[in-house]
Amino acid sequence: MKRNYILVALILLAFFVISFLTNILGALNPSVSSSYGLSETMAGFLPFSFFIAYGVMSIPAGFMTEKYGEKRMMIIGFMLALAASLLFVGMPSFGVFLFSLFTIGTGMAILQVVINPLLRESGGKENYAFTSVMGQLIFGAASFVSPLVYSWLVTNIGNKENTNPIINFLSGVTSETMSWTSIYWIFAFLSLILIVLTFLIKFPKVALDENEKVGTKESYLSLFKNKTVQFFFFGLFAYVGVEQGISYWMSKFLQTYHGYDYQTSGAMAVANFWGLMTIGGIVGLILLKFLDSKLILKLFTSLAMLSLTLALFGPAETSLYGFQSCGFLLSVMYPIIFSLALNSIDKHHGAFAGILVSGIMGGAVVQLLIGFISDLTSLKVGMLLNYVLLAYILCIGYWAKPLINNKTIDLKKKNKK
Repeated sequence: MKRNYILVALILLAFFVISFLTNILGALNPSVSSSYGLSETMAGFLPFSFFIAYGVMSIPAGFMTEKYGEKRMMIIGFMLALAASLLFVGMPSFGVFLFSLFTIGTGMAILQVVINPLLRESGGKENYAFTSVMGQLIFGAASFVSPLVYSWLVTNIGNKENTNPIINFLSGVTSETMSWTSIYWIFAFLSLILIVLTFLIKFPKVALDENEKVGTKESYLSLFKNKTVQFFFFGLFAYVGVEQGISYWMSKFLQTYHGYDYQTSGAMAVANFWGLMTIGGIVGLILLKFLDSKLILKLFTSLAMLSLTLALFGPAETSLYGFQSCGFLLSVMYPIIFSLALNSIDKHHGAFAGILVSGIMGGAVVQLLIGFISDLTSLKVGMLLNYVLLAYILCIGYWAKPLINNKTIDLKKKNKK
């Protein structure tokens, strides 16, 4: 089919908005906890409410997309984010916030299922590797930007000398004691823009390959019983658990143990975590051209455990940079685990991908556990759970047996030529 680069641009913008909405929670955690007087367990319900939506919605979203089409499902996804954001800024109570997070998470789960096949079709199968990497880079850039936007908002709202029209508007509709809620006006605005753009742009009919289709109930049942599927499902569960287990709690940890201001230094640390993850993704792409993916996974996971140790037990500055460097070291894990998984079975890839994406709910369950353990002991002890998750990921590097290994450049052969 004819390439639709306007649609490619829309999808890349969707990647930005999904990331902007998804990865802000780590920067918000101390502010939300302070506003509502939350225990660590209750603070764990914030990412739980968001990421559990992936476990609930990922597989149904695949069936719904085949029935209703990509355009309609994208509009639904952004409408859910818009409605939830407006509901919360209108009634900023803790209960409404949890409901809004689940609703936004549901919309983001739908979008994650829709946009990858759509990107492959609109940009061309032969360009999919490039456009997919572009999507991930934009995803990472948005994760870097969103905590900085939060910091800019909370340090300026209520400042009567500020002449910025955005700040002046948000100051008029936001309580100064809960200035962090203003970020949800930004979410609503971005969601509205994407709804309008999606409505206006013409969508192609996506022709899925047979092994990309969501599959039947029988195929899901057979996959659920497969030990390889279970092994990699918990791999994705562990990855998202540790990604959020570090990024979500790091600002609170730096405030509690080292006295860093969570609205400035803490937010910047979270932004740098995601920024370094983007850089790490580029480095990982280069390394995958020369080294086996399992070796890279083992190396980066081992270094991540070392970096986490420095963050949890080092002095203030070491802790600050230790947390941030974890972002760089975690960057290769998701794509490597996902590719090893799909290369480890020879059929039902569409259904398998749906099961793997539902493993994102690890970001929900792990944060509740960290919060619960933290209330019983301390946040430092609670964050030790991340070692268990990293150990599981390390095991994937040793135990995975893919049917197809990643293609690498043999430098010895090239030199002989």
